[in-house]
Amino acid sequence: MEHNGISGKYTSGVHRSCWLDSVPAFDEKKLTGNKTTDVVIVGAGLGGMTTAYCLLKSGKRVIVVDDGVPGSGETGRTTAQLVTALDDRYYHYQSVFGKEEATMIAKSHADAIDFVEQVTLQENISCDFKRVDGYLFSHPTDEADNLAKELEAARQCGLPVTMVNEIPGISHAKNAIRFEKQAQFHPLKYLLGLQDAIKKMGGEIYTNTHAKEISGKGIQTNDGFSIQAGHVVVATNSPVNNLVVMHLKQFAYRTYVIASLIPKNSLPQAFWWDTGDHEVNKNIPPYHYVRTQPWTDLFDLLIIGGEDHAVGLADAKDIPEEERYARLESWAKKHFNMGEILYRWSGQVLEPADSLGFLGRNPWDDDNVFIITGDSGNGMTHCTIGAMLITDLINGKENKLERIYNPGRIRIKAGNVMFSELVEGMISYLKSKPKDADAVKINDIRMGEGKVVEIRKEKYGVYRDDENILHVVSVDCTHLGCTVKWNNDEKSWDCPCHGSRFTFDGEVLNGPANTPLPCYNEREIIGREH
Repeated sequence: MEHNGISGKYTSGVHRSCWLDSVPAFDEKKLTGNKTTDVVIVGAGLGGMTTAYCLLKSGKRVIVVDDGVPGSGETGRTTAQLVTALDDRYYHYQSVFGKEEATMIAKSHADAIDFVEQVTLQENISCDFKRVDGYLFSHPTDEADNLAKELEAARQCGLPVTMVNEIPGISHAKNAIRFEKQAQFHPLKYLLGLQDAIKKMGGEIYTNTHAKEISGKGIQTNDGFSIQAGHVVVATNSPVNNLVVMHLKQFAYRTYVIASLIPKNSLPQAFWWDTGDHEVNKNIPPYHYVRTQPWTDLFDLLIIGGEDHAVGLADAKDIPEEERYARLESWAKKHFNMGEILYRWSGQVLEPADSLGFLGRNPWDDDNVFIITGDSGNGMTHCTIGAMLITDLINGKENKLERIYNPGRIRIKAGNVMFSELVEGMISYLKSKPKDADAVKINDIRMGEGKVVEIRKEKYGVYRDDENILHVVSVDCTHLGCTVKWNNDEKSWDCPCHGSRFTFDGEVLNGPANTPLPCYNEREIIGREH
């Protein structure tokens, strides 16, 4: 059910990004019959659409399905940075993967940026693509020598980097690593271009079509139709066809973004990143990331992101989701002159235990089933790498990146981080579970607010909308049964265990859950309670 603009059909929350408000509508066409094809792709974000484009170029027949429209997932909620300056340091990659593989990782992201640039030229896609420099500077909580350490590691990996003592466009920060040949673009304009190219090559895209069952034979939809395929690619951010194994190797985080007006050309087109707050999380320090975006004849947008936390666990640090934007604004004002804030939104990031995306064959599945997941905060390049790699695998072409990005890998050196993150997250979750749900009274729930309540010894999620109508759902996540928590910022029910998210009416916004929360008639469950 769509209510107050929340359904997941166009985006996964109440807040709209600047990208969503600056593109024409995508084509919509629902699957209405059975189909047979070479490859069926589940998910029409950057990963799925780029994979479709690459496979069609190679001569394959391709069908893409999405339960919303293209870009309605995380592609429409990114800040669209195409970078070789990854969220995790290159000295970390060298430690976990070795210097040779770390060099291959760096090159794969550089190749992904080149690929996007080439596609924009070949397909004549007007998506504001521009090469820019990026500047990485130390957060006050980071160790003083880590910047120099990262400079040396990035150089060893073959990247064009230099240390500078002045950072263009930013105050109160001095020494920084300049990463050359990064790029920015408008992700949904690019996706529109891919949509047109896919259709010109004979590819089929079906929207508002939910893949209820996924196997090596193809998919079954909610409406009872099937698509039989020789190969299946699941590109849904968190893989909805994988019940357990992948979700023990990566962790779901919310990240927050604000976009403010600044005078036209008052800042250079560039990226700025700090190295993250190590006091908040020493293993995955939440960092700030900034870019500009052309907007009108008089103004640009200054886009600032950060203030990450594990999904459903914002209050573990006593900072509710909706307060994260104020913290972003406070940080940004220390470094930039800002104008009116036009946009606020949040997105979902999957952080692998070893900090590298999972791209390739789905573990413990048929050999013809592939996944693209584990963006590690660098989804635009990870998705593009995944598309190129999986195209090679489907076509039987050797690709040296297969062993590096293999979703079945387990890196022993990353095990301590994985274990500590899992334990820390679960402890926080257990501490914050709504043990006092029975103390919550229905009449105390305000409009626009959701609460977990206990009614006749059963827990329910109750949301009161702006028209004073109550919406009642089960609080047991349909993935593995963890208790969901209310996200008052995006007006969703979020699962702290593996990052599934649902609308207040129970519809899935983010996997790994692939079925809705049971939704109940208010009178049937609550009766005279309120």
